[in-house]
Amino acid sequence: MKVGLIRCKQTEDMCPGSTCFTVMDYKMFEFDKFEEEVKVLGVNSCGGCPGKKAVPRAVEMIKRGVDTIVFASCISKGTPIGVPCPHFDQMKEAVIRKVGDEIKIIEYTHF
Repeated sequence: MKVGLIRCKQTEDMCPGSTCFTVMDYKMFEFDKFEEEVKVLGVNSCGGCPGKKAVPRAVEMIKRGVDTIVFASCISKGTPIGVPCPHFDQMKEAVIRKVGDEIKIIEYTHF
């Protein structure tokens, strides 16, 4: 699995992404369902509210070899600030519409 991780721009200054990388490395939470090696090929933010840059950034990561787009838990679960992104559902659906069914979408990395 070749992953492109999209994270929340507003949490970049407080979270280095280490928990996201750890759960992928050790196949925890959502990643325990997959047999293949998880390799992160790209990391980018949503671009800031309302997340409109998530779509072109996902497309660019796919051009560079990603087969799975993962939304970090800072977007979908609100980790570490406790406030999930109010634009998550729209952002996710926009990415799905643009990239199609061939690309896997994972909604969170950890709790």
